[in-house]
Formats: sequence, C-alpha cells, structure tokens
Amino acid sequence: MPTQCNAEQLEFSGVERRRVVAAFDGGTVSSDAGALLLGKADEALGLIDRLAGCFVDARDPELIEHTVRTLIGQRVFGMALGYEDLNDHDSLRHDSVFGTLLGKLEPRRRTDCAALAGKSTLNRLELHESAGSSRYHKIRPDAAAIERLWVDLFLDAHRAAPGEIILDLDATDDPLHGHQEGRFFHGYYDGYCYLPLYIFAGEHLLCAKLRRANIDGAAGACAEVARIVAQIRQRWSAVRIILRADSGFCREELMSWCEQNAVDYVFGLARNARLVRSIGAELHEAAVESRATARPARRFKELVYCTRKSWCRPRRVVAKAEQTGDKANPRFVVTSLSMQQWSARGLYEDLYCARGECENRIKEAQLDLFADRLSAATFRANQLRLWLASAAYVLMHTLRRVGLVGTALARACANTIRLKLLKIGAVVTVSVRRVKLAMSEACANQSEFITACHALSAAAR
Repeated sequence: MPTQCNAEQLEFSGVERRRVVAAFDGGTVSSDAGALLLGKADEALGLIDRLAGCFVDARDPELIEHTVRTLIGQRVFGMALGYEDLNDHDSLRHDSVFGTLLGKLEPRRRTDCAALAGKSTLNRLELHESAGSSRYHKIRPDAAAIERLWVDLFLDAHRAAPGEIILDLDATDDPLHGHQEGRFFHGYYDGYCYLPLYIFAGEHLLCAKLRRANIDGAAGACAEVARIVAQIRQRWSAVRIILRADSGFCREELMSWCEQNAVDYVFGLARNARLVRSIGAELHEAAVESRATARPARRFKELVYCTRKSWCRPRRVVAKAEQTGDKANPRFVVTSLSMQQWSARGLYEDLYCARGECENRIKEAQLDLFADRLSAATFRANQLRLWLASAAYVLMHTLRRVGLVGTALARACANTIRLKLLKIGAVVTVSVRRVKLAMSEACANQSEFITACHALSAAAR
C-alpha cells in the first residue's frame, strides 16, 4: 500500500486577509492525468501489444498476476511520463491513472499485491537470462522481432508508399558511470560509454542498436542497413532509398553495398591534404570575399576522387571551400547521386546538412526519454532498456505526429509535450461504472489536449 502520511496542516503566507494552509488530504489525486493521451496514442498504434508480442513468456499462465503486456506498458508509459527508475514503480503500481492505461485497476489472482508490478518484478523482466538458464527469469525478448517491429511501425504509418525515403545513420555515446558489462573508454567522448547505432527515417526510429565503444563508429551499420532496406522493399518494392551520414560512416563496405543494391548515399568525407590542395583556388577566392565583405564566404567544387588504398573505385565528391573570419573551413561529401539529380551546392546545403535533424531526435530519445539510462550490470539488460526507451520515443512521436498536427505543439520536443499536456493534475474518482478524472479548469493547454484526443481517437478507428 502507499505510504500513509499524517494529514498535518501546513501554514503559508496569507493573501488578502485569508490564511493559506495545505495538507496531504486531498484523496486520490494524480499529477499525470494527461497520460490518457498516451493511451489514445497506443490505441492508434498498437505499440504495447505488438511489443509485448516480441517476448517469450515461459511462466505458468495459472500463476501469473502481471502479464508481459502490463510489465512492458508500465515501463514504456513510465518513461514517457518522466519516471526513468524502476524504484518509481513501487508507488506508481497503486496509481489509478497507470491502472487505467493498462486496463488493470485491481489484482486478478492475488489479493495480497497491488494491481500493477513493483520494482522487483520489473527488475526480473529487465535482467533476463538466456533460455533455460534461470528459474527466476522466464521472460525473454526476441531481439529479431523487436528490431523488425520498429520498421513495421514506420511502414504502417504511411497509407501509401512514398516516392523516396532518406535513412539517417548516426552513432552517439551513452555515458556509463559504473562497471557495466562491455564498457570501454572512448577517447573522442573522453569517458567510459557504450556507442549505440541509431537509424531514423525522418522522425521515425528504425534502429537502436547497443554496441560496445571499442569499435569503429560504422561497425555493424552495413548489416543493419541491409536488414532494414530488405524489410522496406518487401512492402515498397519501388521506393527510392538514400542513406545519409557523417564521415564516420564513409566506409568502402557500406558504399559498395549501396552501389550493388540500388541504394543511393551521401556521406561526409574526412578531409586530408590531397583534398584540401584540390580546392586551393576556391579557398583563396572565399578568403578574399570574406575579407572584403566581413562575412563568411563559400565556394563549391565538383571532384572525382579515389583514395589510394581503401576505395575500390573513383566516386563523386562535392567540396565546400568556406572562409569564416580568419579560419578556413573546407568540408567534403561523397555521394552516388549524379550532378543532374543534385547540384553541388544543393547537395551539400539542402540534402547533407539536413542530417542534423537526426541528431535532434537522438537528443530527444536520450535526454527526454532516458535512452541514456543504461545502469544495469549486463549488456543484454541495457539493450532491453534502450529498446524500452525507444518505444517511449515512438509513443511520444505518434502523439506529436497524429494528435498535435496544426497545434502550437506540433513541433514540440517530448519534454515540452510532457510538461504541457501530460503533467496535468486531476482528482481521480473510481466507481463501479466509470473512472472520472476531474482536471483543472485553469489548464493552459486545454485546446491542444482536446484536439489531440479527437485526432488520436479518429486514428484508432
């Protein structure tokens, strides 16, 4: 049961000759009433049911109080609402709003436990073992099924196949502060970390692969791209696919695979002395213009370039010769796209530079939805945590993509949506016939909440 607190009356500064007093005696009150929108988003997407279906449950059905769906839903909804720790669920398991989201207000089999699971049960879910290795850990994720699910959700979000999609690849650090399995010191990030691989199509997450940090940033990317492209083309056979990434992914293996499988690419290319010498005249012109105008200046040049050892063939390279103040800033990208498809300036400024949006999505997943909360001891448990955080991202993205179109929050990040639409106080009344949430009449974002509710309801039909 929740901790019982004495309803001590607290005195505060008065206002207009009135005493101001407070006490914890308001009855059943929730600060997460807006979470009902997450339930609507899940109905439109079927996320919790589909994700729960990616787990193998070897428990005896006659002895189960908390189903896999309940456990997965608690963690995903909890992260979306800002509860990143398992400890939070020792209190949240009594919360009527969480119970409403998961369709479970009372225990089904055991009268001596709460309706929802506590930290110990959820901990056994996350600290899963390999098949048959433990009598206490009988729930195991099917990694291949979960990885397919992210792509299926992306495909299902479209009524018709688009003519072209761009897949953004990026690696980032997930800092570690303990002695987690597989931790390594990464010199670039100056700390112990994991190095997860993310792949997005616009704002749709397609891959969140946890990796150790003692590898090349592009390690495993070719296999993940091949898997995702095959799954996409199985449903959309004629769609044009472009890969986009920084210089960390400019590897012969990945470029050759793209060329052999009719996939275009535009990758950053690390500069070297040969490349910089080839645009010496353009750098000089940019420097002269910058000094004359006291503003940054840039020139673009087409190159046909091949490395001396690592590339199997010459490729198109677009060079940017830029002068900013007293500093020269030469940059290069390599691409399979032709000059007829994209001019040099357009390729760099409009196509390649747009990959920065992928970095924003990664920040949202890690900072707002706790994809960087990988504090479990084992590598497999941290991969599962990354997937659960990814599910929370997908849920919030669906709320934004479907429910908030045309509103002031249509481009809001997950944390802003949480604060403005989900963290709403309400008095909760549970009766035989209904669960009533009485929300504040002074809520500043009522119109966005109502709009989102109607839009998500329509999408769920």
